[in-house]
Amino acid sequence: MNMRVTVGPPSLTINHGSTFMVTDLDGQINQDKFLGIFTDDTRFLSYYALYADALPWIRLRSTTPRYYAAQVYLINPELTTEDGVIPKGTLSLTVGRTVEGGIHEDIDITNYSTKQVNFSFEIALRSDFADISEVQQGKIIRRGCIETRWDKQRNELHTTYQNKDFSRSIIYQLRNYTSQPHYANGRVTFEIVLEPGASWHTCGNFILVLDKLTREPANICYDSAVNTEVNSKLEHLNQKWVESVTELTTVNEEVYRVYKQAVRDLAALRLYDYDLGDDIWLPAAGVPKFVTIFGRDSLIASLQTTTVHPGFARGALKKLSQLQATTWDDWRDSEPGKILHEIRNGELAHFQKVPHTPYYGTADATVLYLIVLHETWKWLGDNSLLNSYRDTALRCLEWIDNYGDLDGDGFQEYKTRSSHGIENQGWKDSGDAIVYPDGSKVSAPKALCELQGYVYDAWIRMAEVFDALGENNSASELRNKASQLQARFEKDFWCDDIGYYAFALDKDKQPVKTIASNPGHCLWSGIVSKERASRVVERLMAKDMFTGWGIRTLSAENPAFNPFSYHLGSIWPHDNGIIALGLKKYGFTEEVARVARSVFEAASYFASYRIPEVYAGIEEKPGAFPVPYIEANVPQAWAAGSIFQLLQAILGLSADAPNNTLYVNPCLPDWLPEITLRRLEIGNSKVDLKCWHRDGQTHWDASVTSGDIEVR
Repeated sequence: MNMRVTVGPPSLTINHGSTFMVTDLDGQINQDKFLGIFTDDTRFLSYYALYADALPWIRLRSTTPRYYAAQVYLINPELTTEDGVIPKGTLSLTVGRTVEGGIHEDIDITNYSTKQVNFSFEIALRSDFADISEVQQGKIIRRGCIETRWDKQRNELHTTYQNKDFSRSIIYQLRNYTSQPHYANGRVTFEIVLEPGASWHTCGNFILVLDKLTREPANICYDSAVNTEVNSKLEHLNQKWVESVTELTTVNEEVYRVYKQAVRDLAALRLYDYDLGDDIWLPAAGVPKFVTIFGRDSLIASLQTTTVHPGFARGALKKLSQLQATTWDDWRDSEPGKILHEIRNGELAHFQKVPHTPYYGTADATVLYLIVLHETWKWLGDNSLLNSYRDTALRCLEWIDNYGDLDGDGFQEYKTRSSHGIENQGWKDSGDAIVYPDGSKVSAPKALCELQGYVYDAWIRMAEVFDALGENNSASELRNKASQLQARFEKDFWCDDIGYYAFALDKDKQPVKTIASNPGHCLWSGIVSKERASRVVERLMAKDMFTGWGIRTLSAENPAFNPFSYHLGSIWPHDNGIIALGLKKYGFTEEVARVARSVFEAASYFASYRIPEVYAGIEEKPGAFPVPYIEANVPQAWAAGSIFQLLQAILGLSADAPNNTLYVNPCLPDWLPEITLRRLEIGNSKVDLKCWHRDGQTHWDASVTSGDIEVR
């Protein structure tokens, strides 16, 4: 029998809202790594270590039982004291942490020896208040002034940073201790005296202060915070979300666990600062690097979660509409009507050292906004959405024509104008992501194939929206434009010599004949001709692209291929989810099942079935296991959301709430013999859907538990 390999992250990460803490597995923080306590793009705590008589403790085990909680078990090294030797492992140290606003930690030490022990317990802390982008790059520039003072009366350590009108501070507040703390040389020290079997405890609160905003932790200890029976605020919020989303049951344990973890991950990513109502909210793109609003990520996550909960889509449409660009700004790559790429709130953004205030360097978010508006309307049946965002949509459509097409040739291209702008502005946005067949980089401007598909899809969808609004002339015009774009796309992007669509058109309007996953998105958009769809599918599923754990971003035959890179041959779950929906659209149900199975299989290797943002494009074979990208965000919104999209493709779920109909077209593979969805929301109705596989065929039955939707 083969042993099951479980792949865990190399760090402990807990988060809630805009605050998160990343530590080494021993619960400590090394300043030279991407570790610390962060909120609003500033690192408040950059170093944290625990000592017994100046010696480090030894980690036994650590875990994060909730997205907002972590616990670490440590033991002492051998200690030589005035009273004699304390043998290694006779003292236990347990550190429990929870996050809500700030961080609360519980520190417990127990003496398991047969003698009284006397030693110094030390907590070393430092703060650099670095901007998150500089922490990520490992290049931190000193600017303002940091001051630290110890408040003896309150037993609090205050550290403050000031750079002109930008200020941040952290308060480490000690409570419930059983021996007096002291502070010197950057360390809080307790003199510990413990009888055999006795325990010592203290609480520590990390309070984060941003100008006039103070983020304080919940006044509740670790054991109570994670106890479902106590029903703490954190656990209540978590359970409320879990009980409101679509519930899944299946005999396939792998699928069940991956789905449940995906639901938890989305709960973990909720940005409470941006809540616009009980059911109108936004997810962070990912932890730890992208705990902020991203246009593309918010929109794709919204599309992915339509079968789970409408809250994300409502929030994304509203907030991104509020932040839609109104001016031309080279520094921020902004044009009127454009949807933002990313917003930041740290020191560099405050002093305009980076353009993320917000930054608009994305070529697809504006188009995706239109797609999400239509898809949300189809699931909710709420015509007020169309009226509320009609002007936003019109500005998006104008941007496509006036700014998305840089040279007036009818295709969407991009090129940054900002000195700090992003070179690649599609979803593969790393600097080396777009390459020729010889592996060399493609220079801007670039017309990615999926951008054309997104625009085609958006025009078709918005034509239906305008029909619903009674604006038939606008609808007809958009359908004509979509038809013309499809014809141009077939003419200029299809490469018969490789039997595939071009990755992009380069600056000379020559096709980039690189085999990549992007044409799979064109299947999803529907721009691919029916006659050529099978050739696209065949190429996607070839050995150089399909690994058994998903479809790679780039063919293994390309000289630039690196399975451990970010975009040059890695596997992105969301990429596979979008491709799966495209496969379903063209009737390739067996391939849908293969792609879905591969991603679920990969997810089952990761700790807690928590799928990362991206993992290596290595081949599935005996003895191998999926390897996360070294800096992958976990949790990450569109990685978690890909699970719902894969199941949507298998079940063939399509909504038409304006016409009171839910369409179901399931095709269950052998590895998923039955599946049931409960509380599936469409319009004002809820549906329980059961599908099962028997005698080589898929059967289904639907029960409308509220409302009067028709299921067919």
